[in-house]
Amino acid sequence: MTTTTSADGTYDPERPGRLLRTERDALIPLLRAAPDDAYAVRTCCPGWTVRHVLAHCGSALMRVVESRFEEGVFSPESNDRDIAERADWSNSRVVDELERGMTEAGPLIAKSNGLLDGIALGEWVHAGDVREAWGKPGAYGGEGLPDALVLLAARSKVAGAVPLHADIDGRDEPLLLGTPDGTTPPARYIGDAPTLIRLYMDRPLTGTRYELAGAKETDLSGLLT
Repeated sequence: MTTTTSADGTYDPERPGRLLRTERDALIPLLRAAPDDAYAVRTCCPGWTVRHVLAHCGSALMRVVESRFEEGVFSPESNDRDIAERADWSNSRVVDELERGMTEAGPLIAKSNGLLDGIALGEWVHAGDVREAWGKPGAYGGEGLPDALVLLAARSKVAGAVPLHADIDGRDEPLLLGTPDGTTPPARYIGDAPTLIRLYMDRPLTGTRYELAGAKETDLSGLLT
């Protein structure tokens, strides 16, 4: 089970839905203002355009809303089928589904007792992928970042990631990620929050600046599957 526990030790089941709604309010207007050809721009997700990413995001959230979790759901093959099913949709219809999912999935995720929290984090990261592809500011940042960091820390623990002490620019308290083993001192990260997200989610690091001691980049990456 994934639990999104904050620094004070409390679990907030509303956090994933809040992250989705916050991102919805920022992302949907950006998508609706974009010309159709912008949806064909390639993203950092191998083989996926912006449209592919959005179709995946909308379909994943609607699976939550409609409680459709058949065997193999969210596998690469399942994701490809979901995207293919929307191949004939207009871009506006893809965005409509995404907006509905970002609005309605939160309460269902809250009832999962943490099991579906990672979906909200994944949606937020994919919104960053779209901004990155379009050269827009705020990729892997913005108003949802504080909630995203708590979700990231929880997911890192469930994944058994190496312990990491992250000193994040502008944050008073360090963020503790991964699973301590009681013998090895935690690795150390110094840098900004969006770059930390990039490290863990295996996103491009070109142009970033940070310090990482006691671990390699490959020890952290790949939490979003």
